Formats: sequence, structure tokens, C-alpha cells
Amino acid sequence: MAVLSEKEFSIQEKLDIDCAIKTVNNEIDTIIKLRDSLDGSLTKALNLMQNSKGRIIITGMGKSGHIGKKIAASLASTGTPSFFVHPAEASHGDLGMITEDDVVIAISNSGESRELVDILNYCKRFGIKLIAITKNPESSLGKAGDIILKLPNNGEACPLGLAPTNSTTATLVLGDILTAGLIERKGFTKDDFNQRHPGGKLGSILQRVSDLMHTDSEMPILDENSDMQKVLLEMTSKRLGCVGFIDTEGNLTGMLTDGDLRRCLSAEILTKKAIDLMTKNPKTISKDTMASEAMKIMHDKKITNIFVLEDKKPIGVIHIHDLLNSGVQ
Repeated sequence: MAVLSEKEFSIQEKLDIDCAIKTVNNEIDTIIKLRDSLDGSLTKALNLMQNSKGRIIITGMGKSGHIGKKIAASLASTGTPSFFVHPAEASHGDLGMITEDDVVIAISNSGESRELVDILNYCKRFGIKLIAITKNPESSLGKAGDIILKLPNNGEACPLGLAPTNSTTATLVLGDILTAGLIERKGFTKDDFNQRHPGGKLGSILQRVSDLMHTDSEMPILDENSDMQKVLLEMTSKRLGCVGFIDTEGNLTGMLTDGDLRRCLSAEILTKKAIDLMTKNPKTISKDTMASEAMKIMHDKKITNIFVLEDKKPIGVIHIHDLLNSGVQ
């Protein structure tokens, strides 16, 4: 590859940025047109999807198919059972994956993808509801659809006006609109989301304290009137750098950390009791606290341990290393 001179590089840089800005502005204009064209068909589509007794089946060919796979994945991960069926594979047996209880969403910018014909006929034959996503309501797909979600007819951002750009972006956003609409309608929560994302970064962020805390015999807990020799042994054996203290009713009344011990270290320390040195009414959390929130609390309070309470009684303790090791940041 030829090395550009500084002047040539500067000219090329301007050309590249101008092209990028033109592309972005073109796609923004398409999204605005999509926004302004939304109508009652959206509500009809959401009603059909929400009330489906089966799954949402997404299909589309080429770039539309790639976008369809993303839409299916987004729906499935937010509480709406959904999967993608390739139209060519459908013609060779995969039509059997679609049941009469399902709702099919077929995507084609032009509405004339020949590979969709068998799926469209199958839907008509068995009375399967069909949502058509296309820019052309008068196309084969548009006429077959029970509901049409119209894409803006705004050309493509590609300099040749050929490669799917505006159309795929609009389809992707329309899929996000459907996903967000069903999340709102179903009251889908962070807890629900967590159940479907146990792995990776999302899984670590959505973990709850109850998933990570030390409980039962791992929990360093003593009576608040314990002598300091017993406290030191408990802290050393449990290796969490802290001990929590309870009263006669089992309520947490205070805690000591290894940092606290270093600060109050003296020849008389073994003559004292936990209640004399403990930090009273320490910061605590509930078992349903998000792990990410627990991390923020520890960071803000500059602490490394926090006890988990239920009805004022300790049921667990969590160390900042537990959060870091699970991927929470």
C-alpha cells in the first residue's frame, strides 16, 4: 500500500470524515422518518405478539435475516420466546418448526424476496398470523401480512445506493421498538433479565448479594460480650478480615475489622470485650441488593466487608474480593 504524504493524508482524512458524516446523517434521517410514520399498526403488532400462545418466529433473507436474528435474540432475552428460521431452510423441512400458535415476523425491504414464498404460503394455509416488515405495502409480503410495519422508503446510505444500510438500520430500530414495547407491557424486571443472562458481564452486574455472600459456618459472628482473644481467633479462622457481633436476640449490633484492630492495638486490648471496641450500627445491606450496588456502597463508604441482614439478623457477609472475583466492577 502506498504511503500517503502529509498533504495527501489530510485530504483523505477530510474525505473519509465527510463520507462518514453523510452516512450518519442519512441514517439519522431514515430513523426520524421511521419515528414520524409510527401508527396504530404498532399497537396491533404488539397486541398480537403479547397475546401469542406460541413463539415469535422471525424470518428474512440476506441482510434482513441478519437483523432478524438480532431481533429474535433480543425478544428471547427479554421474556418473549422467539427464534429465527432461515427461509431457505424452511423450504427444506424447517416449516415444521412453526406452529399454528406462533406469530411470524417476515422481513424484506422490497417485500419481494423469493425465498419467503413458502413461509408466506404456509402461514396462509394454516392460519398463522403474519407481521410483515417492508417498505412496500403493495408487495407480495405486504399483501400477505395480517399487519404491516412499514419501513421508510428513504434509499440507502451506501454511496452506490445499493448496499442495505438505511433499510437495515430502520429494521433494527423497529425490532428494538417491539422489544422495548413488550418489556413495558409485560412489566419485565431486572430480576427477570438476570435469569436469562447468568453469564458474562451482564450476569456479573445483575448478580445479587445472596448469590455471593458467605453464610452459616463461614460467617464470622460472635456475641457482643465476647472477649478479644475469642474475637482474634474468630477473625483469623474465618479469614474474611472482620467479625460481626450480635445481642441476646440475635440482632447485629456491631462489627470489627482487621483495620479496626490495628488502629486500637495496645497492651490492654486482650482485657477488653468486643462491645468496647466494635463499630456500632455498621452499614448493612439486604440479600436482594444487586452486587453492583454493594460494590458502590463499599467504594463510597471505603469499606471492604458488609453484613447482610434479614429482620436485623445477620444471614451473610460479603467481602469486596467476592465481588471483584465475580467480575463486578
